[in-house]
Amino acid sequence: MDIEHIRKICVTGAGQMGAQIAIQAALSGFNVALHDVNAEQLEKAVSGNRKHLDRRVAKGKMAAEDVEAAFARLVPTTSLEEACRDADFVIEAVVEILDVKREVFQRLEKLCPTRAIFATNSSYLGNSELASATERPDRVVNMHFFYPPLVMKLVEVVKGEATSDATVALTAEVARRLGKQPVVLHKELPGFLVNRILRAITNEAYFLLENGVASFEDIDRACEMGLNHPLGPFKLGDFSGLDIGYEARLENFRKTGNPEDRPAASLERRVKRGDLGRKSGRGFYDYSTDPPSPTED
Repeated sequence: MDIEHIRKICVTGAGQMGAQIAIQAALSGFNVALHDVNAEQLEKAVSGNRKHLDRRVAKGKMAAEDVEAAFARLVPTTSLEEACRDADFVIEAVVEILDVKREVFQRLEKLCPTRAIFATNSSYLGNSELASATERPDRVVNMHFFYPPLVMKLVEVVKGEATSDATVALTAEVARRLGKQPVVLHKELPGFLVNRILRAITNEAYFLLENGVASFEDIDRACEMGLNHPLGPFKLGDFSGLDIGYEARLENFRKTGNPEDRPAASLERRVKRGDLGRKSGRGFYDYSTDPPSPTED
């Protein structure tokens, strides 16, 4: 199969990542099925995408007819069977929990055409941990987008133990057709490229915070003004969703059992009380104020 045979893309998981990946694919000319088990989440995904694109139209960055054409190619559905029908390429974007993802891949295997490639958008879990839930390990790959997918250009394409070179090449070409720049990892390792580098920075930031060296807002300020980062690590965590970072760290801790891999207490407290960052209105910063103000722990 080559890129010209990829006509329908199925995206399962209509959260912030999946929703924007789906509309980006529709904007790029693909027919897209966006699946989620929650009808309310699907409605939220579609309305959120509409707001993003309407702003582009208002700024003269996009033609209204192109937006309408993209939405005409996008079909939201709560039926995974419907979403998988005739799918050539599947992008999984559900919660970052291994057992949940494996269950999704088992269902995809039963419902999708045998030609379909399965790509996980996981930011941490290698595709080899999911490939064994299918009968097509050579066609399972990581296709890791960055948030927000409508803006961020990079996509990490990760070759697993059984992933074929053809699957890697085709996935990279799909990324290009979506207007993205792929980077290919020839080996799996937790966190891939960007998140491993980011994790090293973030872990040090949490170490400094937990040991009372500096406040999180001063650590952010130091990274922004001293390293020229657009966002400090705590602001970035709020932007991405503290729960996503927490779950990734917790999954790694479950694997290693290393106390150093346990999620930081300041992160865990916020997630457990529902302070998840921008999407909940409060995380390390309170987004009800302008500019956002640091919160008490």
